[in-house]
Amino acid sequence: MRQLTSLIAISVFSLPLYAATPTETVAAFHEALASGISEQASTLLSPEIKIYESGHVERSRDEYAGHHLPADTAFAKATKSKVLKQNERIDGNLAVVMQETETTGQFQGKNVHLFGTETALLEKQGDQWVIFHLHWSSRKSQ
Repeated sequence: MRQLTSLIAISVFSLPLYAATPTETVAAFHEALASGISEQASTLLSPEIKIYESGHVERSRDEYAGHHLPADTAFAKATKSKVLKQNERIDGNLAVVMQETETTGQFQGKNVHLFGTETALLEKQGDQWVIFHLHWSSRKSQ
């Protein structure tokens, strides 16, 4: 059991190293959030990232880390998100990953059931993809 725990920990900490495609990079970002590893999630974001959510804008990785990242990590740890549809388009050193998700669980004592959309724009830097723009939108289930 101890070896399995160590293997899982190594896998989570190594996610960005093995995120070979844009889709894998976005998945690694979300996995880092869900695992509670904010620093790991940050490494997948460009320092100049722009995050659009609910009419608000965060204009850098530092701004996000100091503002919404802790809450996003807590929410991702407490809930379960499932990708319903996803596609990826790559054109040279730029890529877009679009996905539709369903998130369920409990957060801060309240039931959560949301449907979300995400558009992630990525840039290839060396052998890695880095997220330089995220646009999130969600709605409650009906």
